[in-house]
Amino acid sequence: MNPIIENITGTADMTDQVVATDLLITAKTGVWNYSVAITETASAEIRTVLRKHLEDAIDTHEKVSKYMMDQGWYHAYNPQEQISLDLQNAQTALNIQ
Repeated sequence: MNPIIENITGTADMTDQVVATDLLITAKTGVWNYSVAITETASAEIRTVLRKHLEDAIDTHEKVSKYMMDQGWYHAYNPQEQISLDLQNAQTALNIQ
């Protein structure tokens, strides 16, 4: 997005948050997909490779989660605060028009 528009709409920080959230969701999906794939393969060699990828996906999820919590964008241990933040972000998105 254009930096001038980001400053006018107040979405400059939100852009980073959106990217981080997308990365977190992608990492979580990867964890789930690798877990399922491990249970579906009959090859020990493939399971070994998939476990390595699963560990990498878990590490990525942990790093992104921690980063987002440090930034105040993700409140994994406080659902009420997370809901409040989600509602605020939704209102910001609606006001961009």
